[in-house]
Amino acid sequence: MTLEATLERVSAIRQALADPAALLGSSGAAAGGTEAPAASTAAPGGASFASALEQASGSYETAAADGSPAPASSAAAGALLDSAGTTSLAGAPGLTNAPGLTSAADLSSPYSLQSLQGIAGPAGLSPTLAAGQGSPGSRIVAIAESQLGQTEQPPGSNESSAIAQYRGATAGAVPGAPWCAYFASWVARQAGEPIGENGQGAGAVSEVWSWAQSRGRAIPNGPGVVPQPGDLIVFGDEHVGIVRDVLPDGQIQTIEGNYENKVAANVRSPTEATGYVNMS
Repeated sequence: MTLEATLERVSAIRQALADPAALLGSSGAAAGGTEAPAASTAAPGGASFASALEQASGSYETAAADGSPAPASSAAAGALLDSAGTTSLAGAPGLTNAPGLTSAADLSSPYSLQSLQGIAGPAGLSPTLAAGQGSPGSRIVAIAESQLGQTEQPPGSNESSAIAQYRGATAGAVPGAPWCAYFASWVARQAGEPIGENGQGAGAVSEVWSWAQSRGRAIPNGPGVVPQPGDLIVFGDEHVGIVRDVLPDGQIQTIEGNYENKVAANVRSPTEATGYVNMS
């Protein structure tokens, strides 16, 4: 798309946000659709794209200076954004701060939230947000998912800034030690379901299992045993992860700390684990 066409789209978006009635017109009202406004002239004097956007932003912000939400047609603005392309608008002055345009949900658009990050901001779910959602199991899964991809720095060191935070959920944690149980303890604490008699976490898989047995949460694996999302999955005294989901064929999707030097998504067979810890 040419610079002139993009500027025309920006102008049309500003018009839609400031006065949707002018955009819709009588021809679009009967069917509930929108009609693109007539093309405006290009920026005079060879003005740069950034300065043109700044000028357009300024006119909109002046119109909304009284602090009242600017009227907007979500469908119209979304359609214009789609045709103009979100990449060319990323970081445009006034878009991210415009009243009534604070998130991707304010626009009706086929693009995913990730593709609108330049307007709406990052789409990732933080541990703090995840901790306030749903059942204990769903909170545990959401928090574990938010950490996928965290890696040791350097690989094989059992260290990174994130791993140091995981250790903080376990009393007496040892820097440089294997950290699968530290990760499980951190996720559980973030979800409001701390591990340990006093919520002190666990530094070893055997400690996780002993605590689970004392609280009636330990489930030895065997025929007919099906874990729930958010349960801990235990492999003897060697390793512990988090059940993410159970597939129709019985395979267990997991999220595991200290798997191949990172927080990783994995798939386990139904017979691999020695047991599960009910966290619901």
